[in-house]
Amino acid sequence: MLREQSFYTKLVLFSCAICIIPLLALGFFSYMKSSHSIQQHVNLGNVQLMEQTSSNLEQTLQTLDYSLNNFINSTLMLDALYKPMTTYDFQAYNAIRKELSYQQSSKTMVTDIILVNSTENWVITNTGLYNLNEYAYKNSLLLYSNLPFNSNWLLLPNNSLGAADTESSGCKYMITLIKKMPLHTSEKRGLLFAAIPQCRLAALMGAPSDSQNVMVLDQSNRIIIHSDEAKVGQFVTESGIIPETDLALLAGKSGQFLSKSNDKDSTITFIRSEFNGWIYVSVTDIAVTNKEARAIGWFTLYVLLGIIGLSIFFVWFGSRRMYFPIHGILKGIADRLPNSDKPHKNELLFIDEHLRDLFASNSKLHGELYQTGMQVRSFFLAKLYQGNVGNRELEESLERFGYSKQISSWNNLATLTLQIDLLKETRYEQADLDLLLFAIKNIIEELIPGDSCLSPVIVEQTLTTTIGCSGLTTEAFCNQLYQWTEEIQRMIRNYLELDVSIGISLPFTHIRKAPRAYQEGLEALKRRLTLGEGVIIPYASINAGKHTLIYAYPKLQENELIDSIKLANEDRSFVVLNQWLKEVFQKERSPHEYQISLVRLLNNCMIVMQEAGIRLEQLNLQEGSLYEELLQLYVSSEIEAWFKDRIILPMIQVFRGPAGMPIPELVRTNHRYHS
Repeated sequence: MLREQSFYTKLVLFSCAICIIPLLALGFFSYMKSSHSIQQHVNLGNVQLMEQTSSNLEQTLQTLDYSLNNFINSTLMLDALYKPMTTYDFQAYNAIRKELSYQQSSKTMVTDIILVNSTENWVITNTGLYNLNEYAYKNSLLLYSNLPFNSNWLLLPNNSLGAADTESSGCKYMITLIKKMPLHTSEKRGLLFAAIPQCRLAALMGAPSDSQNVMVLDQSNRIIIHSDEAKVGQFVTESGIIPETDLALLAGKSGQFLSKSNDKDSTITFIRSEFNGWIYVSVTDIAVTNKEARAIGWFTLYVLLGIIGLSIFFVWFGSRRMYFPIHGILKGIADRLPNSDKPHKNELLFIDEHLRDLFASNSKLHGELYQTGMQVRSFFLAKLYQGNVGNRELEESLERFGYSKQISSWNNLATLTLQIDLLKETRYEQADLDLLLFAIKNIIEELIPGDSCLSPVIVEQTLTTTIGCSGLTTEAFCNQLYQWTEEIQRMIRNYLELDVSIGISLPFTHIRKAPRAYQEGLEALKRRLTLGEGVIIPYASINAGKHTLIYAYPKLQENELIDSIKLANEDRSFVVLNQWLKEVFQKERSPHEYQISLVRLLNNCMIVMQEAGIRLEQLNLQEGSLYEELLQLYVSSEIEAWFKDRIILPMIQVFRGPAGMPIPELVRTNHRYHS
């Protein structure tokens, strides 16, 4: 009982392992996959957000840049750059102020535009026209004349240019577009300042969130747009958002990378603008994005624990049910063994050992049955060629051996008979004849396709097979036969160094004609007397190419009749005798041919008497008078009565009584049968 419990425990543990380990693996990989998928979606969303943010901002900035370029290149502005302007030039001033007001729209978000002509010494702001020398911010404005490009985007403090409207917006910083005028000449006569409050551009990037931080950096990695104005103006490394070690990763046009700052893991997504070189950056806190993944992980864990609990229960219950048959098999085997052979090892190994013995016995039995089947098939084919198979037995046997469908598809058949010519001048002896015929049989089976040939059999030292085909004319079929027989002879000479002769019957259309075809093949082989050895003889060259005139002798009925006589079965003997006579007399023949069949039956009955030790005197018969009596009868009913009274009944009575003892009134005599 301890061993059984041990095996049962192993079965339960193994089944639990099979259930639990895949579930844990599935849960782990599901969690990892979901986390990765969520992170991928977040990263993709960040990229799309950066693209959208940069697109929105740059559309505004590009609109402003394009509009100011048109204004600077206008005739009005070019004329104003080359002449002084005082309060008396109010028409030119009004025209310029009107154009500047157009630039301060909701699309451009510009609050202040300052136009400075350093050559002619005047400045125009939202508040009016001023002499440059008297303007309070003169030095601050002229300081930007040394900027390297004609157009420059700068982050400036709100009160650094005297832009009153921008100062009133409440933003600490302004994004200022500074353009040198004229644009397309080397000699610059003035500057144009367009100020946008930084907080307005920050509003375009959307509301900030706990998990995401969006900002814009200039070319020197200083924060110029951010929802938190405290961080605006700082370098990104100073703000602690991106460590200095990761700063080099911002050098490309766009990208995404992991960063760790202040013990916080983040995903950095950036896009560099081709318009002004600004860098649009999104910083996503991985811990926040992983909250959803952790929620999925906990849910997955709870589900797995529930499934594992159910699995353990079903494993326990199922293992018990599974073990009961094993226990029953083991008990059944053990009860049939002697005490010394009781199981002393693992139950399954013990059962396996006995199953192996069983399968070995089964395989051996299958082999023996297969060999027996082959022998039965060969016996059937030999009987078929010898004419000892009835129509009903023929159909049943063909179906049983798998020949029925094959033969029904043939429209032409022919029988080959093969005999070895001489063994005296070869390296073989007469004792090797059976082995040689078996080797030749294998050669024929390899050469002729299985669907065109019945299995070759040995009938009285003659190898015989029937070949058929479908879809060929008779002439084409005969040509194919001749090619196969030539190849058979060639291979036998090459491999066995023997000469064989082959007889080919005339083509026929039904397998019932195989006995006649077999006789034709044997008849063809007899022509070796004149043709010599190693020849192929078609029966078509004999008997004017016509079939042999073979009358069907009811051999099967004769055998059954003799068996019934030996068994002393009077009723069955009379029934079979009647069947035999019907088979003989239903064919149209001459009287002489009928008499041959009758005499043949009488001869075979006399042979049975001789083999059984029955003397003619016991039956009150004289051999010579029997033939004379039989040949004088010409009516089938008289012939049947003669066989019953003169042959069958006397023999049955002898087989019933002691052998060799004379029996009184043994024969019922009929004077009509005596000469």
